[in-house]
Amino acid sequence: MTSPLWHPFTQHGLREPIPEVASAEGAVLRTSDGREIVDAISSWWVTTHGHCYPPISQAIAEQAGRLDQVIFAGWTHGPAEEVARGLMEMTPDALTRVFFSDSGSTSVEVALKMALGYWRKQPRPRSRIGVLRHGYHGDTVGGMSVGERGVFNAAYSPLLFDVTALPLPEGGGENTAHAIESACADEPLAAIIVEPLILGAGGMLTYPPEALSALRRACDRHGVLLIADEVMTGWGRTGTLLACEQAEVVPDLLCLSKGLTGGAVPLAVTLATEPVFEAHLSEDRADMFFHSSSYTANPIACAAAAANLRVWREEPVRARIETLCGRQAERLAALQRHPVLSNHRQVGTIAAMEFGGSEGAYLSGLGPKLAKWFRNRNVLLRPLGNTVYVMPPYCVTEAQLDAVYEAIASAADALAEGRL
Repeated sequence: MTSPLWHPFTQHGLREPIPEVASAEGAVLRTSDGREIVDAISSWWVTTHGHCYPPISQAIAEQAGRLDQVIFAGWTHGPAEEVARGLMEMTPDALTRVFFSDSGSTSVEVALKMALGYWRKQPRPRSRIGVLRHGYHGDTVGGMSVGERGVFNAAYSPLLFDVTALPLPEGGGENTAHAIESACADEPLAAIIVEPLILGAGGMLTYPPEALSALRRACDRHGVLLIADEVMTGWGRTGTLLACEQAEVVPDLLCLSKGLTGGAVPLAVTLATEPVFEAHLSEDRADMFFHSSSYTANPIACAAAAANLRVWREEPVRARIETLCGRQAERLAALQRHPVLSNHRQVGTIAAMEFGGSEGAYLSGLGPKLAKWFRNRNVLLRPLGNTVYVMPPYCVTEAQLDAVYEAIASAADALAEGRL
């Protein structure tokens, strides 16, 4: 019987196989037909410590039997308080307020609305948002508006608001800083949203920490709020807890999700500075921040996040990340001379390269062929066009990582020989 499911980012007209995953543990997915698949992309960048990580799984089970859901508008509960206080201990002091939502996209929506709410209360309001070209910030209307325009959102263009597109930073970031200066000369920007150090869905494009620092300085010169979308880059992916740390940059608004719960269940937060919070603080109810969802700060999800924060405090997570960074570098170096691979790059635990010699479009026909090749070799890799990236959980073993890179090397050989 044909499944009634409509899968995300899937063209069902191609009738490609959709494996059924029955269970998971560590860096391995087990399918219903008995195969073991190495999850080399952390199941869409979410799984940090490994699938079904006991401290997090146990916290979810215990919380489910105690308090499953409660309204968060005007009410609170222990797991949410624990997460908020834990985040205050781990993130920069200037970020003093924690607002819960349920996904990376919604954390971005929250940040955009907070930024506009802040400027609405200023003597000279602003409303224009600056974005980096090739950026991706989710699939809600606000997230699409501040993302790269193209195949992702062309059908929905009537819904999207105008933004000021800024070039991807090069070198020390002077080009982007200059673009900010020029943009603000025409119309002062309210905020700029960036993916720090590496742009995910845009093709794993990278820029150095000093460029992010230059962007922050340009924002400061013009009073522009900086929104850091660390939904992918946070929780150690770039080698530090937050990518912004490497540039010694503190954003005005910080979006976190994915690894917030270790990847076990959906949850997100937007952290804000005190001035952003105070702009919404009033004795007039009309000045409150108007945003919520039914499941804001769901207690089960918060229990998972609280357990994740304990893992970060009590276990050698940073040492695991450092080890994975080294292992990725070694294996990436071994592919350097392959004739069909180019632009090898690494940011922390994330490694990427292009197949076929140059950057390709997201809908490159090579992408599905590569995905099938990897799937047939029991490796989950989901290329972005002809860009292949490796972003495994921190628990991945050397043998599992070897299997991933052997699959990549064999695909490169097949492409060079005309077999792919």
